[in-house]
Amino acid sequence: MADRKYRFDKLAFFRDLGYEPHAGQLEIHLDEHPRRVVACGVRWGKTLCAAMEGLAAAMAPSKRSFGWVVAPTYDLANKVFREMILIANRKLRHHVIKVSERSNVLQLRNMAGGISEIRAKSAENPVSLLGEGLDCVIIDEAARLKPEIWQSHISQRLIDRKGWALLISTPKGKGYLFELFRRGQVPDLIYKSWNSPSWANPYLDSALIEEQRQQIPERVFKQEYGASFIEGAGAVFRFVREAATGEWLQPEERATYFAGLDLAKVEDYTVLVVLNKAGQVVAMDRYNRVDWTIQMARILALTEKYNHAAVTVDSTGAGEPIYEALKKEGCVVRAYPFTQKSKAALVDNLVIKLERRELVLPRPELMPELTDEMEAFEYSVSEQGNLRTEAPYGFHDDCVIGLALAAWALKRGSRMPLLAAPPKIIYG
Repeated sequence: MADRKYRFDKLAFFRDLGYEPHAGQLEIHLDEHPRRVVACGVRWGKTLCAAMEGLAAAMAPSKRSFGWVVAPTYDLANKVFREMILIANRKLRHHVIKVSERSNVLQLRNMAGGISEIRAKSAENPVSLLGEGLDCVIIDEAARLKPEIWQSHISQRLIDRKGWALLISTPKGKGYLFELFRRGQVPDLIYKSWNSPSWANPYLDSALIEEQRQQIPERVFKQEYGASFIEGAGAVFRFVREAATGEWLQPEERATYFAGLDLAKVEDYTVLVVLNKAGQVVAMDRYNRVDWTIQMARILALTEKYNHAAVTVDSTGAGEPIYEALKKEGCVVRAYPFTQKSKAALVDNLVIKLERRELVLPRPELMPELTDEMEAFEYSVSEQGNLRTEAPYGFHDDCVIGLALAAWALKRGSRMPLLAAPPKIIYG
């Protein structure tokens, strides 16, 4: 908290740094509600606004202050944190005591000569969010956090030091952030909220935004650029429950089967999905923390059982030696190197097959992980304006990718080239 015998002029501080907030950002900077919720479109300027607000808090006169930048992952938290470090190194060099991206800490000598410390934090390990009291916290991608992270781990850190919180995010459905946003839309002593589309940023090229409107699904555009709270707007796959009516099937003599293999990476799962020519998932295997020798044995056993099913495998990185090992064991295996373009083609093909009702998935109770992953898999737009598909924070996508690889092989069949031109989807 600022020492009252010193006066800190935030706007003058911004001018000294060469920062000219646009009208929407300025309104947030001038507001003094202890809980501020900013639900705006991509490229609106949320990151810069949050970084400057955090630096102003750190430089305000105080004997000692503590602040966090929190996000679902360190990569996301570092968007705001690195912006703060960049500005501090460039404009506040003589105030910098310590800066370390590796340990995620920035220490500044504030205007009263005290020490202000800001740390980047990931919500992946909630235990790391326990402990110290905070003067301020910035939460990026707040809509992606599990509700209990805010309710049980972060908000309590602000009580003893009477700290403030700034939650910034692009809307994602109508979860806990929507409830906080609604609270801030009516007169409230604690909460204040803002909702603004991307085109409210006067520094953005409106023509580029309109170009994006033509390239992505309308419901995704309304959420990501229009900043609308739309339930299920970012969902990639529709009709998942309608397709999930199948049973596990034993192999039929002389039948042809296609398999997709997504290999575990650290905490993820290895998933093998087997489809018949009719597009029905007849078998799946899913596991993690299993020795590679045992994994190889399980993969070979299941594919051999289903008439030596041809396996399409992600051969990127750690997948390359597994691909080669499977070939040496006599498995019919095809490599599918992952790039941004090839992964998009893989997911688009799976979308098309579900839309056309060309796949039968196992009933949810047989493989709940598949149903959960497919329903959670979502579209989002990067800060660079690129459309991407991904599992949200807290979810895996191994079942989705395993199924997508099998569906890709099914579409092409044994005589078709593996990396044919990606399917084209017309969004309406």
